[in-house]
Amino acid sequence: MEKLDKIFHLTENHTDVKTEILAGITTFMTMAYILAVNPSILSASGMDSGAIFTATALASFLATCFMAILANYPFVLAPGMGLNAYFAYTVVINMGFTWQMALAAVFVEGIVFIVLSLTNVREAIFNAIPMNLKHAVSVGIGLFIAFIGLQNSKIVVNNDSTLLSMFSFKACGESGTFHTEGITVLLAMIGILITAILLMKNVKGNILWGILITWGLGIICQFAGLYVPDAEAGFYTLLPDFSNGLSVPSMSATFMQMDFSRVFSLDFLVVMFAFLFVDLFDTLGTLIGVASKAEMLDEDGKLPRIKGALMADALGTTAGAMFGTSTTTTFVESASGVSEGGRTGLTALVAAILFGLSLFLSPIFLAIPSFATAPALIVVGFLMMTSITKIDFADYTEAIPAFICIIAMPFMYSISEGIAMGVITYVVLNLVQGEEGRKKISPLMYVLAILFVLKYILI
Repeated sequence: MEKLDKIFHLTENHTDVKTEILAGITTFMTMAYILAVNPSILSASGMDSGAIFTATALASFLATCFMAILANYPFVLAPGMGLNAYFAYTVVINMGFTWQMALAAVFVEGIVFIVLSLTNVREAIFNAIPMNLKHAVSVGIGLFIAFIGLQNSKIVVNNDSTLLSMFSFKACGESGTFHTEGITVLLAMIGILITAILLMKNVKGNILWGILITWGLGIICQFAGLYVPDAEAGFYTLLPDFSNGLSVPSMSATFMQMDFSRVFSLDFLVVMFAFLFVDLFDTLGTLIGVASKAEMLDEDGKLPRIKGALMADALGTTAGAMFGTSTTTTFVESASGVSEGGRTGLTALVAAILFGLSLFLSPIFLAIPSFATAPALIVVGFLMMTSITKIDFADYTEAIPAFICIIAMPFMYSISEGIAMGVITYVVLNLVQGEEGRKKISPLMYVLAILFVLKYILI
């Protein structure tokens, strides 16, 4: 225990081994879905799903270990949602790249990231963003996480007339899908209440217990016949399937398969830049939001040891491309571990170890249903929303950009879009404000605003 305290500075960060382990388990549980979702999405590009599973687990393990070692922060990394869809559906299916060429674009992006991290460019961007916008990023991510949870649990569904609506139990009863879809939505709603009650009662590990209890209720419903698995409709058994043993799927189909034949083409540069742009600002947004919530930022709004955190992200992306997966990035679900009290790299190391173990115990981790993790995301969203009280709403040049940043993230389904909209609005409003407003804009904020505008024009 003393050795761990010395390595990770636990006492200095007002935490202990038990809290860090619990936080690491919680973070892993809230993002274990990536082990099932990433192979599902990337296999649409023609890649082998078994190889993708192994690549996903290894990339997550390695990148998160880098985070623990290089930065001593409780942030966990894995192949990012959104970026994997862009990889499969836009780059490969729509643009006609092979998945090998797409992996090459991810690899080059990782190398560029390493260079940017070494030259302090990413750190300078982080420090240039005003404090009110940083709080807004935390709030926006909270809404974004909650929205993902509502969607994953099917509480919120697509609707032709209003785009989105609440799940209809009446329609579910009429269509005869209550024992698949309906019961899982009900369990997710019960899970939200259970997690909220545990949080209210200040139960240690409340978010993790919320996941496990909700999953457990689902298993009881399956035994009772209330939940009936239907694999063709996407509703699988909630019990771990060990029928294929504990073998690790081979990664040979995707390992070191990058194709650099189009590396000097304009299309390749556009794709590489798109990966670079989204990863850069998703990572910065996540670091800002989660660190702000954990009160890790100093009095100037800067994150100590950010260079190590950014380098971990860059190295993870590069290694992930070599293994055979899309861009590896810092996950917003890290907020769940922070909410449990995780403050050091020990939290990250625990999550990394669980990603490593998942290679051998994949049936257990792949059995965790989205309706069980959704309540955790929604409650974490609430916890991150509390940063809204730190925003200065009396100053419209600060408050309006913050508001734009907050609403853009969930409504545009992108952390990076929220940051882009917030930065552009901040620069424009303060320019119009006059001399007083212009004094608040750093040179780098001007550069960022121009780059964001060009991005919307050119990409």
